[in-house]
Amino acid sequence: MSAPSSRIALVTGASRGLGAAMAEALAARGWQVVAVARTVGGLEEVDDRVQALKLPGAGALTLAPMDITHDDAMRHLCRSVHDRWGRLDLWVHAAIHAAPLAPAGHIDGKDWEKSVAINLRATGMLIPMIEPLLRASTAGGSAMFFDDPRAGQKFFGAYGATKAGQIALARSWAAETLRTGPKVLIETPAPLATATRARFFPGEDRSRLAAPRDEAARLVALV
Repeated sequence: MSAPSSRIALVTGASRGLGAAMAEALAARGWQVVAVARTVGGLEEVDDRVQALKLPGAGALTLAPMDITHDDAMRHLCRSVHDRWGRLDLWVHAAIHAAPLAPAGHIDGKDWEKSVAINLRATGMLIPMIEPLLRASTAGGSAMFFDDPRAGQKFFGAYGATKAGQIALARSWAAETLRTGPKVLIETPAPLATATRARFFPGEDRSRLAAPRDEAARLVALV
């Protein structure tokens, strides 16, 4: 059981890229972080990096290797968070499926279904599960989403459309909870040196891109 003063965060998509950096940054600042991703090895690497920090007052990670598209598993996770802490103070939603670039007329059916399931449907299912936990935060719960405005760009059909749908849903949630909470933050990260961006822009000069760790430090300061 965490100390009463500990802040509790849920990070979905925490095994790599910005999600992993956010989990590490929050833990380094004393948060108790529930880190969710499908990749067990990736989560363990994040945990190893947090453990290696050995910072006084650092928080801890609870690793939750699961698929956010499995509704029953996510309901069980939310119930476990409620039973252990009674609340969430922050939800960082970094889980994403970056489908390969393709003309709209040649989008692979499996990539389309996976894009809809992870980027859009899962978000719509998770918000009702997580909102009560954020409302229970005595400090005022917050949710953070990451925009990537690719909708309408050439070859970004599957990713751009489903990511835009996710952000539209988050904007509706933000408008609905403006006075009542939780606070919904929608941020546009700087271009990042991640594996996802490398697939979208092969051959790009990565020295011009921001490090996920640096961008995570900026974003955590907004919470």
